[in-house]
Amino acid sequence: MARVKQFNLPDPGEGLVEAEIVTWKVKVGDAVKVNDIIVEIETAKSLVELPVPYAGTVTDLLVPEGETVPVGTPIIAVDTGVDDGTPPAPATAPAATGAAEDEIEAGKIGGAAPGGRVAVLVGYGPRMTEAKRRPRKGAVPPPAAAPTPAAQPAAVAPAPAAPPVPALTPPAPRPGGARALAKPPVRKYAKDRGVDLADVAGSGEGGIISRSDVDLHLQGAAGAVPAGAGAGAAAYGTGAGARTGERETRLPVKGVRKMTAQAMVASAFTAPHVTEFITVDVTRTMKLVERLRTDREFRDVKVSPLLVVAKALLIAARRNPGINAAWDEAAQEIVVKNYVNLGIAAATPRGLMVPNIKDADAMSLRQLADAMAGLVATAREGRTQPADMAGGTITITNVGVFGVDNGTPILNAGEAAILCFGAVRQMPWVVKGKVKPRWVTSLSLAFDHRLVDGDLGSRFLADLAAVLEDPSRALVWS
Repeated sequence: MARVKQFNLPDPGEGLVEAEIVTWKVKVGDAVKVNDIIVEIETAKSLVELPVPYAGTVTDLLVPEGETVPVGTPIIAVDTGVDDGTPPAPATAPAATGAAEDEIEAGKIGGAAPGGRVAVLVGYGPRMTEAKRRPRKGAVPPPAAAPTPAAQPAAVAPAPAAPPVPALTPPAPRPGGARALAKPPVRKYAKDRGVDLADVAGSGEGGIISRSDVDLHLQGAAGAVPAGAGAGAAAYGTGAGARTGERETRLPVKGVRKMTAQAMVASAFTAPHVTEFITVDVTRTMKLVERLRTDREFRDVKVSPLLVVAKALLIAARRNPGINAAWDEAAQEIVVKNYVNLGIAAATPRGLMVPNIKDADAMSLRQLADAMAGLVATAREGRTQPADMAGGTITITNVGVFGVDNGTPILNAGEAAILCFGAVRQMPWVVKGKVKPRWVTSLSLAFDHRLVDGDLGSRFLADLAAVLEDPSRALVWS
């Protein structure tokens, strides 16, 4: 009989042990080639697209969208059309091992890799001897006969926190067999409200479903959610009781929010934090920003005060290299980094992410502007890869974009310092004995007092402020 191979959820690296199936890119009956993208998964750090290591026909999607499963769980079955006399593996067993894996060249996707592992796009998937799928909340075992699409909702117990999708079946198709089109944040928004996207009409280009479309669907069905609900309400449950009649709303902590919470607790209770503040007249920096915006070298890239702050930080770090360091607990040593992987904190629909720019200290101002623009855009789309968030050495968090003057940030684990950049405002300022309106901002620097003492932290912050006060100092100190 034809050989049916199962593809296990691979190890995404970075110590992650599970992932959520966000969007299937294929359906049962589709033909696939080796390395075709078949699914989008969400780890605790990013959205990742996975390729299939087999060529053939999809026979089963073993995990539904929205379910979180551990690494090594079979997620898809593919009929490769290769007759080797071996019966198909059962749905709950991990992918079969043996000579069949040698059909793919070693080192390529799905082929052998060092240490007896299987090569994948985002890491090396360990060979698992036993894996069990986590049952979907609120789901009951499906009947002996496969349900038709119209009968699928009946296989799930009513639950307001999850869409009615039976365990181990693909999502319900839209009329005509088309899949519901929606971005991951909208899918989560619908899932949290018990909405099946197959029943929602999309108003976007090509039928893409938006958050307001989900609101309108709910309003038409139960009059519970007003159209145009704010993103903040969706993210934190603000006002949810007024819509549903419930006085409390519980949101699962997973993905980026869960990883951030764990990292911040570890950092707060491991590194002794010290925070220093300085208020700076950045009028000359603001004039520089305006000139750069009209400069032909920067005409096709976004120039903001944050760009100049980042460059000033790199210059100050070169003058005070001890700020760009890490604490090695095992060796009881301070590790000074001779390179700067500059982290930029970015607020995204999936939570706070801190991707970093590798070797930012070696970049020109234009290169740094391009890198920052790409980094932020990718983060907001939720497509930052785990490798892009690993290895940071120092971070900037820009609370000024929210109109906030300052803060006391928590260090990213493994880093010695984090700079908080506040709002830039026009304020009265004494210049040469006269009070004048000037552009002023406040900076705060939090640092790990185990390896950065008050002298080093103060000198670094003073140097950074000096460059922002007079950008021409960068020519002298570079």
